[in-house]
Amino acid sequence: MSVLSVNNLSIVKRDRLLFSKVKFNVVAGSLTYLRGVNGAGKTSMLRVLAGLVEPESGEVLFQGEKIQDCRNDYALSLVYFGHKLGVNQTLTAVENILFWCDLHQVITTTEQVYKILAQLNLVGLEDIPVANLSAGQQRRVALARFWFKKNAKLWILDEPFTALDVQGIALLNQQIISFLEKGGAVVMTSHQSLQIEYPTTEVTLEYNI
Repeated sequence: MSVLSVNNLSIVKRDRLLFSKVKFNVVAGSLTYLRGVNGAGKTSMLRVLAGLVEPESGEVLFQGEKIQDCRNDYALSLVYFGHKLGVNQTLTAVENILFWCDLHQVITTTEQVYKILAQLNLVGLEDIPVANLSAGQQRRVALARFWFKKNAKLWILDEPFTALDVQGIALLNQQIISFLEKGGAVVMTSHQSLQIEYPTTEVTLEYNI
């Protein structure tokens, strides 16, 4: 059974049809790369897949069930990473991660949070407000969630490599591959050329004028 099934999906934004009747399946252990020119609707597609907005028509199924009918199970199985980082600027890196883990019913410890932040090269920056970190450092704080949600079955990633340096990109690539090899599924977009050495299925959204 597919982890995610997209059936005849059409999306309208500001009275413009972005695309129509798009179909594809996402199976366990698969990497799906969503492509298209600027304005084709990649971000809108990912937001629909994450259940954040409703499509004009069509449906998205999670393990054979409409995502609207299994919102809690879907939310617990999903990690969504969008353009907005979803971090509180006044909280520290540690506080942000602990809050996120509590929100997503992820059991962890402060010690484990420090350990993961060290892996992300944030040693010495754990206990200062995120607002004082650089764009790349803030992004690493947000990306840390991928090291914690062990029961996730699907990652939806919108331009996850933005503002990351070479080392940060390598770390995230390794984490994505590890997740895929354990049976997780990933749907993602990227302006940069993918450097993930893993079989990839490409879905191209055609720009509607």
